[in-house]
Amino acid sequence: MEEYLRVGVISNTHGVRGEVKIFPTTDDISRFKKLKQCVIDTGREQVAVEVESCKFFKQTPILKFRSIDTLNDVERYKGKDLLVNREHAVKLKKNEFFIVDLIGLQVVSDEGQEIGVLTDVLQTGANDVFVVKTDEGDEVLIPYIEQCVPEIHPETGKVTVHLLPGLLDLNRR
Repeated sequence: MEEYLRVGVISNTHGVRGEVKIFPTTDDISRFKKLKQCVIDTGREQVAVEVESCKFFKQTPILKFRSIDTLNDVERYKGKDLLVNREHAVKLKKNEFFIVDLIGLQVVSDEGQEIGVLTDVLQTGANDVFVVKTDEGDEVLIPYIEQCVPEIHPETGKVTVHLLPGLLDLNRR
């Protein structure tokens, strides 16, 4: 289980006082209003920062970090991931999961057939879609709806799916 979760990417600087624009990678951008501490992942090191302020411009969060006060100080962080540790992550409701916790889970049908490994989650707007890689190397797309995905158990490493008639045939090449 990942200790840190990505909530955004520093897309650009904003002004000359050390503010940055954030490209959010979270479902709820209002979470940035409550964000107090986070980590900038530079690829070489993780820099802990304290959020001094947050404002929005056209649905883009703009953050100011404490002790980073100039354009030169913050420019080196452009394109870097903004992370939070799990204790500062948003609280999940029942049957909600972080995508990072689903990747790598074994996918098994409710009849005991092993389907493959969950490799990605596509966010389509209507509903998410699980991308499952089979042992043969094929990809199976399974809609994340109650009829198709009755159980998810990250703690045991398994996702149980109900295969609607023809679903596997639809995904074969």
